[in-house]
Amino acid sequence: MKYPVGIVGFSGYSGAEAVRILSNHPHFEPVLLSHRADSDDGVKLVRKSAIRRGNAASEAVATEGLAAILLATPHEVSMELTPQFLAAGAVVIDLSAAFRLPTSEVYRRWYNAEHTAAGLLPDAVYSIPEFHRAKARKAKLIANPGCYPTAANLALRPLVAAGLIDRNRGIVCDAKSGVSGAGRKATLKNSFCEVTENFSAYSILKHRHVPEVLMTSGIEESEFSFTAQLIPIERGILETIYFRLAKPMTSAEIIADIYQKHYANEPFVRLYQDGSVPDLHAVAHTNFCDIGVVSDPASGRCVVVSAIDNLGKGAAGQAIQNLNLALGIPETAGLL
Repeated sequence: MKYPVGIVGFSGYSGAEAVRILSNHPHFEPVLLSHRADSDDGVKLVRKSAIRRGNAASEAVATEGLAAILLATPHEVSMELTPQFLAAGAVVIDLSAAFRLPTSEVYRRWYNAEHTAAGLLPDAVYSIPEFHRAKARKAKLIANPGCYPTAANLALRPLVAAGLIDRNRGIVCDAKSGVSGAGRKATLKNSFCEVTENFSAYSILKHRHVPEVLMTSGIEESEFSFTAQLIPIERGILETIYFRLAKPMTSAEIIADIYQKHYANEPFVRLYQDGSVPDLHAVAHTNFCDIGVVSDPASGRCVVVSAIDNLGKGAAGQAIQNLNLALGIPETAGLL
């Protein structure tokens, strides 16, 4: 027996990726829930055969027997639908930023908009499973993290906790993403002629994902410089993070004494040895985060490279990892 899981926003890249994963999941089956922004054109991104259809209304929880809902929708749509689905008894995994930040004031600052479901913010569980697994297992509403913060926090949080970073000298995160991270909706910014043979930075020092890094890794905004850059590839995020060491450690020592101790039993974090670093081919179409370190103890310089698939560990893959936790399914089910 498989549990039906509704997907709203299946016409987008993250939603379609969720349908693909759930279609091969041993415990779940996808149900496409049409919202006003969805159309039959979106089904082109997913397998058409044997996929159930329904409407994105609270009644669907009962009529379709839904155990959970994945919302791969814009923030404002998630705010509209989440209260209805929760009231109907479904677990909600939201892939938008609607419930990632702790207060409506913080949301207003970074998204320049009013939060229309602020009453749910105290109950929402922000979950990178490697850090928030226990809370995710009990959650009814899970805020799935952004793609950039997932790669950054998996790299930074163990180092910050270990006191390895000289925070007085700052942390620089140089982050590059494939075009699918901008979504499927056509805009001039992600059109072919603008993207191909080009490389551009955007939202410098004011990217909306910055507060997710600050609240998860416990660093201050003044300590963290983040630049997002668009590269002409379909999918993938590679972040190169620069900082100064608070104490001398070699690359091998950082991997063994910090990362290995923190991630030894984590199935989706892979560590590189001997100063090697990951590239995007290694993580494409997976739920892995790959991390490598190059350290120079003599000068105090250190560089960490973190790579994920922005549609996998950065979106749909991590959402299903959280879904597995929330419904008591083995965490790796459907993802390995």
